[in-house]
Amino acid sequence: MKWFVLLELVALTECIVKIPLTKMKTMQEAIREKQLLEKFLNEQSHSLSQNSDPEKKLSSHRLRNFRNIVYFGKITIGTPPQEFQVNFDTGSSDLWVPSVDCRSPSCSTHKRFNPQKSTTFLSLDQKINLSYGSGRMNGVLGCDTIQIESLVIANQTFGLSHNQSSGVLEQVPYDGILGLAYPNLAVQGTTPVFDNMKKQGVISEPVFAFYLSSRPGNSSVVMFGGVDHAYHKGKLQWVPVTQARFWQVAMSSMTINGNDVGCFHGCQAIMDTGTSFLVGPTHLVTDILKLINPKAILDDKQVLLCDAVNSLPMLLLTINNIIYPVPPYYYVQKIYQEICFISLQGGTELLNPSETSETWILGDVFLRLYFSVYDRGNNRIGLAPAA
Repeated sequence: MKWFVLLELVALTECIVKIPLTKMKTMQEAIREKQLLEKFLNEQSHSLSQNSDPEKKLSSHRLRNFRNIVYFGKITIGTPPQEFQVNFDTGSSDLWVPSVDCRSPSCSTHKRFNPQKSTTFLSLDQKINLSYGSGRMNGVLGCDTIQIESLVIANQTFGLSHNQSSGVLEQVPYDGILGLAYPNLAVQGTTPVFDNMKKQGVISEPVFAFYLSSRPGNSSVVMFGGVDHAYHKGKLQWVPVTQARFWQVAMSSMTINGNDVGCFHGCQAIMDTGTSFLVGPTHLVTDILKLINPKAILDDKQVLLCDAVNSLPMLLLTINNIIYPVPPYYYVQKIYQEICFISLQGGTELLNPSETSETWILGDVFLRLYFSVYDRGNNRIGLAPAA
């Protein structure tokens, strides 16, 4: 379906397609909570809307969400279609799902693609090896038809996992990952899904956007080909991308109670829908946790009693001269009755060990607060308070 007659193309390019996402907690977080809960109990023994542009047709497909941890939605691969749940991830660029040939425990708990059952599948006989914060996969490349709601992408290269690291990937509620970062992060010689959407003319504008709701279930959305402005309040504030790899922008300050706690000389911030937390350099995150949680419980600076949340400070991030507040009830998650967890984590110094610049990852903690638009045509990100 690379070519369309003119009337079909015009009809398609007037569409914004919205894909529903589900929000769920990863098993890594569930295990973490269980460990904290057991420790606590042992120690305590008792104790959507209408489209704002009338000239554009709109179809809905919501993302699923579970307890503010991970968001994922449905795609199909092959002819006839085989259905998968994938994490729509702005922090990577490749599409992959488990293969029927995968024998790892992490594959056995998920749907697996069977190439022999697709009449449009083409084997590319090229091996791949991908690493993520949640684990690793290796496998081979194939090519087939991908469908996301009403969007059909022909001849899309994707990965078929033959081996996945056990643990987190074994327990995540989605089957694979659909990366939406820039093509130079993808496997060499491959074209990411979003780039093929543009090339094949199935979207009208080279734009996609995320509305990540805090509500459980299917109220979250990723939209392709335009923006439904009903999902945000006020005007979109545009920020130029500083490096066309990740969706990365310049951030000028990070303050708590008027004091700088990070980004002292300016820093870089990556908008990453595939990351649950706010992630930064380990030494700075450690200092922030000491500052905001001096009465940690369970010997863990990220854990506190939920009664203390109302007294925690606001975190203020300044991006392109706009201040973006992050209240404590967004950066703190309840994990069991009176036990809460601060969603800040270290580790960005490992992204580029040779670089001295400070980098933060603004994951779903931030992106639930702010509707985000990713404009590849102008290499910019739009942010506005979520509706």
